[in-house]
Amino acid sequence: MRLGVLDVGSNTVHLLVVDAHPGARPLPAHSHKAELRLAQLLDDDGAIHDHGIEQLVAVVQDALQAAEDKGVEDLLPFATSAVREAVNADEVLARVEAETGVRLQVLTGPEEARLTFLAVRRWFGWSAGRLLVLDIGGGSLEIAYGIDEEPDAAVSLPLGAGRLTAGWLPGDPPDPESVRALRRHVRAEIARTVGEFKRFGAPDHVVATSKTFKQLARIAGAARTAEGLYVQRELKRESLEAWVPRLSGMTSDQRADLPGVSEGRAAQILAGALVAEGAMDLFGVEKLEICPWALREGVILRRLDHMGSA
Repeated sequence: MRLGVLDVGSNTVHLLVVDAHPGARPLPAHSHKAELRLAQLLDDDGAIHDHGIEQLVAVVQDALQAAEDKGVEDLLPFATSAVREAVNADEVLARVEAETGVRLQVLTGPEEARLTFLAVRRWFGWSAGRLLVLDIGGGSLEIAYGIDEEPDAAVSLPLGAGRLTAGWLPGDPPDPESVRALRRHVRAEIARTVGEFKRFGAPDHVVATSKTFKQLARIAGAARTAEGLYVQRELKRESLEAWVPRLSGMTSDQRADLPGVSEGRAAQILAGALVAEGAMDLFGVEKLEICPWALREGVILRRLDHMGSA
């Protein structure tokens, strides 16, 4: 059947259409994206303002039309941290449902981490052993660890690249003291969770997902997207540590000229690099591998599992 996943994230609203059935690998058929940046459409009280809700409704309507055009039989709509943490989340969800008919499922942070972990496990298989999975989104950082398809530990921290850029890095480029302050904050937040994971022992394989990690790996020399889905892509901590001071001294326009960095995410890549560097350092990770599958694929796989059991 043809499934559609509608991901209302902190940076983008992304419709992914796949052809899938239980027991088979989901095959991408169509992708429809809109850069809405919900995390930056909050007022001083932490609510998504009316104009932001109107934009979200319009983007969801466009995605519904795209899903209809592509013959989607079953749509799986969900929202992550930007909607989850908005003080008017109930109003936002009600408006979207009333005006589009779409009832967004709001995932908790640990649910995001578990579903992303499932996708990574299916991609690499059982031979990967104990996995440590890192995912930097626009609003949050997800960390999960385990040897099965359900992780032994899964947490979500408010360390998304978009959130941190808006709250900690004014200026273009930001001043050095702002960068140092954000670095301290990021490492203090991550350090609180390290003990929860360390008790399970060292992972056999460390994996990262998300656009942020993919762009950081590309900057550090990983293969281009055009070279194919199955090309191994890695990010070494040594390379990342060399790039952080360079990124901190660049303007957004200069970062957008780097390989793999999109204009829309150029402002956020420094904050993402600080989070990635902090996580790799505090977890003792020298290198990690980039996984093409992430949260959206995890949602699809969970749905297919339920279909198969039914």
